[in-house]
Amino acid sequence: MINRIRDIRLQKGLTLADVAATCDPPTTAQTIGRLETGMRNLSLVWMNRIAAALNVAPELLLRSEASEPPRIVAVLGDHGAEAARSAIEPVLPHALDSGAPWLVLVVEASSGEYRAGDQVWLRQHPPEDAARLMNRDVLAPRPGGRFAFGRLIDGDQDRAALLPPASGQRQVVVEHPAWLAVAEMLVRKL
Repeated sequence: MINRIRDIRLQKGLTLADVAATCDPPTTAQTIGRLETGMRNLSLVWMNRIAAALNVAPELLLRSEASEPPRIVAVLGDHGAEAARSAIEPVLPHALDSGAPWLVLVVEASSGEYRAGDQVWLRQHPPEDAARLMNRDVLAPRPGGRFAFGRLIDGDQDRAALLPPASGQRQVVVEHPAWLAVAEMLVRKL
C-alpha cells in the first residue's frame, strides 16, 4: 500500500523517533520506518495511531495509485531556480493541521495586495488569541451577518481594530468579535 507517512513527517520536520514517541501507546522508530517504507502493513489501527501522532486526518496518509500527485520539481534559492534536491511529494498546507476550522474569503474586487479571483484561506481562532494575531490579516464577524477584513493593528478579546487592505480606508473597530480568522494561505490562479 502506498502511503505518505514519510512525506508528511518530513514536511512537519519530525524524525522517526518523534513520531514513534508521540504515538499512543508509544512505539519504536524502527516500526515507524517499516510502516513508511511498506515493509510492514499499514493496518487501520496503525493508520489511526500515526495520523494522531502527526496531527492529520487518517485518510491523508494514503495516496491513490491512479492519480498523479503534485510534485516538487524545483527550488527557488539565492542563485535562481534549481532542481529539487530530493523527491518529496508536497503536502497541501491545509492538510498539515487538523486543528481549528478553515474559512475562505473570496476576493471579488481587487483591494490592496489582493486581486480579484483570489481565495484567502483563514484559520479560525478565539478572540483571546488577538495578541498572537497582531499585524496579520484577519477576518472578524460583525453584527447583522457582516464582516470586517484587514490587518489587525490593535485588539484584545473585547475589540479588534482592523486596517483594511486598500489604501486610504479608515480603520474598522469590531466590538466583542465572536472569533478572529487569520489569513494563512493565498490561492491565486496565474
